[in-house]
This record gives sequence, C-alpha cells and structure tokens, in this order.
Amino acid sequence: MGSGMAANTNSKDGIVAKLLEALSAFAHVCKRRIPTVIAVALLLAVWEAWVRIGNVPSTMIATPSEIAQATVETWSTLWPATQVTLLEGTVGFLFAVLFGILIGILLYCSCIANAALFPLLSAAQTMPLISIAPLFLIWFGFEISGKIVIVTVFGLFPIAVQTIRGLEAVPQFYSDVALTCGATKAWTLWHVKLRVAARQIYGGIRVSAAYIFATAATAEYLGARKGLGIWLQAAYNSFRTPLIFSATLVIIAITGVLMCLVNLSERVLLGPADADADPDADQ
Repeated sequence: MGSGMAANTNSKDGIVAKLLEALSAFAHVCKRRIPTVIAVALLLAVWEAWVRIGNVPSTMIATPSEIAQATVETWSTLWPATQVTLLEGTVGFLFAVLFGILIGILLYCSCIANAALFPLLSAAQTMPLISIAPLFLIWFGFEISGKIVIVTVFGLFPIAVQTIRGLEAVPQFYSDVALTCGATKAWTLWHVKLRVAARQIYGGIRVSAAYIFATAATAEYLGARKGLGIWLQAAYNSFRTPLIFSATLVIIAITGVLMCLVNLSERVLLGPADADADPDADQ
C-alpha cells in the first residue's frame, strides 16, 4: 500500500513538473514577443494619428479603429467567407504536404527522374499564380474543388524541393551504420534518412504554409462563388477600404494560426531544435 501511494505521489510530481516546464516555456516565448507587441502597438498608434491628423480619406486608407469597427459590423458575412477559404486552404495544404513529401522521396530514389525534374520543380516555385489559375478555372469551374487543386499544386513545390535537398544532405555514415546492422534500404530511407532530413522538410512545409491562404484567396478573386477572395472583390468594387483591410487581416491571422500549428507539430514530432545539435560541436 505504501509503495502504491509513493507511485501515485511520483506520478503527480511528474505531471506537476511537466506543467511547470510548459508554463516556463510559454513565459519565455511571451517574453521574447514583448518587443514585437510594442512595435505593433506603436505602428498602429502612428497609423491612426497620421490618417486622422492628415485628414486622409477613408477610401484611400482606413484607420485601425475604422478597420476594427468594419470587421465587427460585417462579421456575419466575413466569417462565412473565411470558412470557405479556411476549408480550401487547409485541405489543399494537407494534400500539398502529403504529395510534396511523396514526390520528393520518389525523385530522390530515382537519379534519372531527379536530374530531369528537380530543376523544373525549383523553377515552378517562381511561377505566378495569375498565369496558370485561368486554366484551373476552365478545368474545374468556380467550384471549391478547383481552389483546393490550385492550393495543392502551388503548395507542394517547396515541400518537394526541400524533401529532396534534405535527403541528399543526410551524411552517408547514417546509411552505412544502418545497413551494416542489417537494415534494408527501404527501412533506412523511412526510419533513418527521413528522420535526419525532417528539419529541412519542415522548412519547406513552413514556406508553403506562409502563403497557402493567400493563394486560396487569390484564386477565389480570379473566379469563385464565395470565399474571402470574392469578399475582397466586393469590397474593392464598392470602394470600402476598411473591408479590404479586414479581409487582409483575417488572412494574416489564419496564416499565423497555421504557422503556429506547423511549429507545434514539429516540436511534438521532432522535439526542440536544440536537441539536434552536435554535443561535440563546441569542443
């Protein structure tokens, strides 16, 4: 009975320790973000004062207070439009991660395909959305599925490129040790090389996540029935500048949430970046 009570006490102490560690990490992150918060507050204050003192027309640029008021007043229509873009961006992003990593692995495993297609993948990252979006409108019409395809295609390029680069950068001795211990090439690829390359793959995922919702909104603006792109188009056509800023801020906000989720998943799956550092590097 005494041993059982001791085990429960140790378990509770472990939970408390983890909670304290998490709170400490959160406090550290908040402390690091204080300068950013102050900079944003100063920027908003200067923006508000400049527009009001300079009597700048609201059709040219709105004050932060006008943008906030417009966002609250139109939230009943802004939120449904956000949900559409959120759906397109999220589903497209998940497909982009899946197909981007798979394409990267397949090209890495084939020297001929890698030599032939890697330059095209790298160049495709610079392809402007407006140049190819009309083709997707012809193929898929104004449906949500077409926007998901566009988001997937444009989102997978950086992920595939960084997957290939990450796998190519894995030191050969990792494979040599695994193969010497009896591992197969397939096992070594999935359990050794991908684990070592994971940080660089996450770099590509972050690049993709940074513009995934902007891509979805731009595709909607070029042709859709609903979404933030259509909402932006209506605001532009009616010269309601505060609403343009409202939609823009929503896109920035949901992008920020996605970036936080990506960073959180990296920390959960791979641990802190410091854990990968070579302990002998400073010696």
